[in-house]
Amino acid sequence: MSKEYSLIIEHSARKSLKNLQPKFIKQIVFKIFTLQDNPFPQDSTKLKGFEDSYRVDQGEYRILYTVEDDKIRVFKIGKRNDDEVYQNL
Repeated sequence: MSKEYSLIIEHSARKSLKNLQPKFIKQIVFKIFTLQDNPFPQDSTKLKGFEDSYRVDQGEYRILYTVEDDKIRVFKIGKRNDDEVYQNL
């Protein structure tokens, strides 16, 4: 039986979602929920210089998150081609 992770979506990530079109919100939220079953999907990448931090892409958006024990904490969502997603980490 696989481990079930609890999901925490930080205020900054929720705020980013509010400004998107509904179809993008649906895709990103679905991707976030799939992380509960597998927090390390094949397309995830560990962030350099940040312990337990990863990124995963959904369409033209990037989802940044940490995995701590049995928790997944989504802390940032932003456009893939925009380095702004990495600012203020």
